[in-house]
Amino acid sequence: MKILDKYLLKTFLITFATVFVILFFIFILQTVWLFIAELAGKDLDLMLVIKFLLFSMPRIIPLVLPLSVLLASIMSFGNLAENYEFAAMKSSGISLQRAMRPLTVFILILSIVAFWFANNVIPYAEYKFINFRKNIAQAKPAMAIAEGQFNDVGTYNIKVNKKSGENGNILTGVTIHEKANNMGENKTVIKAKDGELISSEKSSILKLVLNDGYYYQDVVPKKFEDRTKLPFVKAAFKKQIINIDLSDLSKIDEDKENVSGTNGMLNINELRYTLDSLNKNYKNEIVSFTENINQRVGLKFSPKIKKTEKKKKALPNNLLSIYNNKQKADILRMASSTVTNNIYSIEATQKELKDKQRDINKHYTALYEKFVIAFACFLMFFIGAPLGAIIRKGGLGLPIVFAILIFITFHFINTFGKRLSQEGGMSPFLGCWMSSFILAPLAILLTYRATNDNGLISFDVITDPFVKLFNKFSKEFSFKEEIITLDSIEFNTESEEYLKYSKMEDSVLIRIVKNAEQFEYTSDQRITILKILETRGITQDDLLAAGDLYNLNYFKLKYYFKLFQNQSIIIFILYAISIGLSAIRPLSFKIVIIQLVCLILFYVLVNKSNKTLSEISKITNKSNFINPYITLILGFPLYIFFYFYNKNKIKEILAEFNK
Repeated sequence: MKILDKYLLKTFLITFATVFVILFFIFILQTVWLFIAELAGKDLDLMLVIKFLLFSMPRIIPLVLPLSVLLASIMSFGNLAENYEFAAMKSSGISLQRAMRPLTVFILILSIVAFWFANNVIPYAEYKFINFRKNIAQAKPAMAIAEGQFNDVGTYNIKVNKKSGENGNILTGVTIHEKANNMGENKTVIKAKDGELISSEKSSILKLVLNDGYYYQDVVPKKFEDRTKLPFVKAAFKKQIINIDLSDLSKIDEDKENVSGTNGMLNINELRYTLDSLNKNYKNEIVSFTENINQRVGLKFSPKIKKTEKKKKALPNNLLSIYNNKQKADILRMASSTVTNNIYSIEATQKELKDKQRDINKHYTALYEKFVIAFACFLMFFIGAPLGAIIRKGGLGLPIVFAILIFITFHFINTFGKRLSQEGGMSPFLGCWMSSFILAPLAILLTYRATNDNGLISFDVITDPFVKLFNKFSKEFSFKEEIITLDSIEFNTESEEYLKYSKMEDSVLIRIVKNAEQFEYTSDQRITILKILETRGITQDDLLAAGDLYNLNYFKLKYYFKLFQNQSIIIFILYAISIGLSAIRPLSFKIVIIQLVCLILFYVLVNKSNKTLSEISKITNKSNFINPYITLILGFPLYIFFYFYNKNKIKEILAEFNK
């Protein structure tokens, strides 16, 4: 391996390891926060907490690994470009592709490891994680009682409105159903205002002390006719102690594994086997239901009809005519009942088949995800490496912004695609691979532009056609100061207007010439004043040299004001389209893509209008407008208010020019 390859690999690996550890730690903290209610205040051993975190760590890898590759690629190649190391390599004849070669081999190996990890380690960890949570809940009765729902604890179903206390052992609003020994019916109900759980490590008996409650018990009379009266026994108590035998629950082993079946716990071979069974079961269900419905309605299909079969006697057009009225009523009643039952059966079967199809789609999603994570590492590297070479920025500033934006886009599309495919909106294959298909052209484009030393994507190519639809002044401001030939123009020196201007001072006439448009003087009046100034020895060349022939700032202001209005028209149209698409239900993939494009164009044009306002501020040397960063951050919901505020400020500036 050459020195350059070692240097690039070392630089990338150090950055990658650092970023991976930091991001992994952040996501672990997020996991702890999500499950803090299950860990805090439950008197769990340190080893149990460590096991809990260890089993939850592998599920974080699919999020952390692609993001780490992306951020490390941008930072590494950004540092190299910022320190002109790429320039030195290119001057020595080493291209970007050659520099990326050793890292490409490393990313390829990393992708293979990621696939193995997703296929073997993550399913095993998911299996252990879910079973471990279940066993903890059984081993800690106070933890097993969740607020607002019935919980099985020993031979009782216990529901509490609120838990408090240091270990959650103080209960408020207690409702208890005692399980009967026969037939599993709840014959006894206990309701109490509050209670307390008291347990001891040396005893398998959990003591539940109840205060201020009532005891209800159903009574089963010996006579059957008395049972319809539903008699029961009721008793009030100030304090009652219930002893719950936890001997069976105390034998819980944290290593015991008895929960399985979720798609996240299966590897590729197990998923294929399960999918084969699920698909066969799904098809058999359809065939069985079809045959059942056909038998119900009396339809019989014969594959072949023999030509020798005798023709049956033709039936009358009105079959009911051969029956009397009572028989007709019975037939119609039976037909109505049959149709209603069949409709209910079809609807129930449809729901059942839909649930089974959703389960099949989830298994397909779990299967494709194992390949997506491997490809995601490869994809993020070919986005991050050329992007870092283009932006030429290392460190933790701009690279983090780009990395987060790209990864959020990837994660959003990936999540949206999986959810849509699970509900049957698209195939599971397309749903899982949609984010990769969308971002793959970006990776190719960035690599191409970085190889050819081109800059980042120019959005003007996208926005200029839209701007030109509403703005004929799409180019930069340009104004030519022209000198008028006065010798070819005849003047009536005896006219009232000429005599009026002749009485004015030079400074006043010069001001009128310069600001003729905003003072609403006609071109003929301006030419007359120019002639008078010329007779006084002040030529147009003198005015041009002094900057008094035209008021360029006023023309610039009018131009940028018009440009700002035209840009705002397009922004309002994009805003209206985005709001209108948000109201459409249900949302489809096409609508989301169109809305995303509108939002991108919206913010690009908002940025362009901010630049227009910046040009106005340069002319006036005043910063009267809303901060452009606030406009970008709050632009979508509040742009209409920003527009009218900035528009009024421009009008105030133009009014000052007219004074």
